[in-house]
Amino acid sequence: MKTIKYKYIYIAVAMAVLGSCSEDFVTINPEGKFDQSTYFSNEQQCYAALIGVYDPIRKNTGGFENLVAMLNAGSDDFYSGGGSASDGNGIQNFSTHSLTSISIPGSYWNDHYQGVSRANMLITKIPAASMDNAVRARFTAEAKAMRAFYYFNLVRLFKNIPLILEPLDTQTIYSPEQSTPDKIYAQIEKDLLEAIPDLPNKLDAATESGRLNKGAAQAILGKVYLFEGKNSDAAAVLAEVNGTPGATNQYGNKLLDKFSDLWVTSNKFNTESILEVSHSNAGNSDWTFWGSGKDEGNSLNIMVGPRGYSRPKNSTAPDLPSGWAFSVPTQKLYDAMKDDPRFGATILDLKALKAAGQADYIPAYQDTGYFLNKYLPRQSDVSTGGGNSELNYKQNSYIIRLADTYLMEAEALGSGPRAQALLDAVRNRVGLTPVPVTLAAIKNERRMELAGEGHRFFDLVRWGDAAAALSDRGFDAGTDEIFPIPYTELNGTKLKQNPNYQ
Repeated sequence: MKTIKYKYIYIAVAMAVLGSCSEDFVTINPEGKFDQSTYFSNEQQCYAALIGVYDPIRKNTGGFENLVAMLNAGSDDFYSGGGSASDGNGIQNFSTHSLTSISIPGSYWNDHYQGVSRANMLITKIPAASMDNAVRARFTAEAKAMRAFYYFNLVRLFKNIPLILEPLDTQTIYSPEQSTPDKIYAQIEKDLLEAIPDLPNKLDAATESGRLNKGAAQAILGKVYLFEGKNSDAAAVLAEVNGTPGATNQYGNKLLDKFSDLWVTSNKFNTESILEVSHSNAGNSDWTFWGSGKDEGNSLNIMVGPRGYSRPKNSTAPDLPSGWAFSVPTQKLYDAMKDDPRFGATILDLKALKAAGQADYIPAYQDTGYFLNKYLPRQSDVSTGGGNSELNYKQNSYIIRLADTYLMEAEALGSGPRAQALLDAVRNRVGLTPVPVTLAAIKNERRMELAGEGHRFFDLVRWGDAAAALSDRGFDAGTDEIFPIPYTELNGTKLKQNPNYQ
């Protein structure tokens, strides 16, 4: 594919300067000209390459074209929002399910294949490196698991994608053809199953935060099985992750006592976190970084903030910087959540605060008066470093957390005492009484627990509920479950557009 060609040419620069996967996951800066034939010669160089493999995971909440804001916009619980109907063509078109091969941002394809290409390079080169065999096995396992994760996102987003397992060069860059989704899923499973035995059970919190352990890879595998409809396999592997519902699992994970503590910016890599994206305000990102994938801040923070925010002295309203008003909660979500204990941590009712004279803001496009509180920026988090403050928010984001794996296992089981216990544990954490475990109850719990974290659209598609839930948003069954392939990837290649897209 054409875009990958340029990623390979500059892979040395990318791996060296794109930054670390966590603030403790040390960035190494190789000196001199990059030569891939000799670069992967020792542990230090392979570690630098491993950082490059992890780096595209920041797409979850990094950059304007981040996954959470985009996937929120296409669900029934959020509008795209922003300044106007043309503010971010891709996110606006996904919110109304009118994407085309021209309007789909190419980065949703390119950034994931960048991760795949880096993993392929490391997996290919590391056998010849001079290093301890146990370290080699771990680095290889991490690269395979991350390759599986990127392919999992790609197959869910685009479905009909090429399977590339070797580095491409100028002779092969245009040759890949699409594989069937079954083949993609088979490779994802293979990578994860091969990786899991060589990953550590626990990480050194001082030096390894942000890297994969065995539990994180198992959680990804369990989610993959669930999306494939392999419920018994999903339940089995997720049980390894979850352990006894409500207790500490074998990897040290446990539900936090307070739901609201999940969204405290300083509470990084807490016990509930299984797979987490690290963001930093130490990168001093500026507008020259914007859209390049090099900025290390959490862009979702500034995106979801209210525009023109102010509050009088002695106000009870939160102290917020102004933002861009994306990921606007719908009235549907408000009505569903208003009596749920998680409401306050999830949604800020600025409409009510404005009516009470406690705050003011400028209503933006698709304004409902509600804002995504989980990721609202706080004045205390505004960077005072050398970069642009908008691009340097440091709140991490969860890709998978323990409450999510509890509910995935309960869904895979469907019924029975263990499914009931898993559902009860999630509800008990926020003071809710038990309800009989049913698929409907699990669906509702996922909506309440995970609102605004980018899961809802894929959940609706997996359940076959998207057409009904999104009927007022222009959703066409058989088409809008996946994205169109970007036009630039079709031009001059062997790739074919997804059905019903131009």
